[in-house]
Amino acid sequence: MIDLRDTFWVLPALLVLAGLGAAEVAIRADTADWGPDWLKAHLYSGGETGARTLLGAIASSTIGVTGTLFSITIAALTLASSQMGPRLLDNFTRDRGNQVTLGVFLGAFAYALLVLRQVRGGDDDVFVPQIALAGAMVLALLCVALLVYFVQHISTRINIDTVIELVRRDLFRALDDLTEEAPEPPPRQDVDWSKAVPICDDRHGYLQQIDEAALADWACAKGICVRLLVRHGDFLTPGGVLALVSAPVDGATRVINRATAVGGRRSASGDLEYSVRQLVEVAVRALSPGVNDPMTAMTVLDQLGAALCRVSRRHLPNGVTMRDGTPVLVRPTTDYEGLTAAMFDMIRQSGATAPAVLIRMLDVLALVAEQERRPSRLKALRRHADLVLADGRRNLANRSDLKDLSLRHRRFRQVAEQGGPARRAGFALL
Repeated sequence: MIDLRDTFWVLPALLVLAGLGAAEVAIRADTADWGPDWLKAHLYSGGETGARTLLGAIASSTIGVTGTLFSITIAALTLASSQMGPRLLDNFTRDRGNQVTLGVFLGAFAYALLVLRQVRGGDDDVFVPQIALAGAMVLALLCVALLVYFVQHISTRINIDTVIELVRRDLFRALDDLTEEAPEPPPRQDVDWSKAVPICDDRHGYLQQIDEAALADWACAKGICVRLLVRHGDFLTPGGVLALVSAPVDGATRVINRATAVGGRRSASGDLEYSVRQLVEVAVRALSPGVNDPMTAMTVLDQLGAALCRVSRRHLPNGVTMRDGTPVLVRPTTDYEGLTAAMFDMIRQSGATAPAVLIRMLDVLALVAEQERRPSRLKALRRHADLVLADGRRNLANRSDLKDLSLRHRRFRQVAEQGGPARRAGFALL
């Protein structure tokens, strides 16, 4: 499935159509001799030769600048994305400022061409559209302003801190959309799966969308329960089992296939770990030997910690959809342990020899533990803290670094066991 919000061509195409429409309206206004005389006195007053020259200059310059500017920009983005990951290119194509800039430049080009074909010379049939030419000059000035804006805008977009902030916003938005403020009631577990029928799928690709409401309504109408075996972001192989149906039902394969969408890449819609992995990718690339930028990895850890603090006040879905008190759809979901594993495992493995990264990871875990009081979640945080300490003891040769790491680990244990006041008192001794 294609999300039009993520496509680069939709808004520019609409602006090109708007430019063509504006040209047609301006030409009709000139043909009808619309407008007061005082206004016409301030519009273009040259002949048809000057009008053709002006419109030709606007058309050629706008299309030339557009091609050159975006070619250089794509080259710069390609070099930058090798260090920060392909997410940078996604941000470029989704950015409304980039789309508006391209659309206005191309719209000005289309506007100038359409007006140019209406300029006529000769002794008997001279037509110089004053209003349309004034509009062309306004568009030209707007393109100059957008050129300055675009250079400044794209220079900030390839900054690593800006990229991290953009992905952080996507992560927080996903957390708000895919978690609940109140806990869901515990699901009933009385579904009889002894006669379950497997539903196979010949498609391959990443599961991008699940129409849960439609699938649950269909299962309720048939008096069955559907159990999906894959979740958002999982890769489907041809012939693999996609779901189980509690009882045989005609047309189940067709209905389940229509309720799920498969694509060639993961999608942020419904996939809680998608934005997490984009942030993690930035940190892992920063810790590679070719880049060696632990400061970026530490910034990513701070943002991941902020995300977990946000999760501490919310509840993850249990994946069970009920109708009339009966479960009709069961699907796998991301739990807290899986979420923290997606956040910290790869960074810890890549930064096992970087003491600053390991120390910051323990600090972040302590900050999260200060706000998180649920025992099951604290157990997952303890697991990661113990893994950090074990990696540090195995890979760090400097005793001072090991001492700092062990001290952070002890402070984390105090926070996990005693809460926020213990953390503040403990860190005051550092």
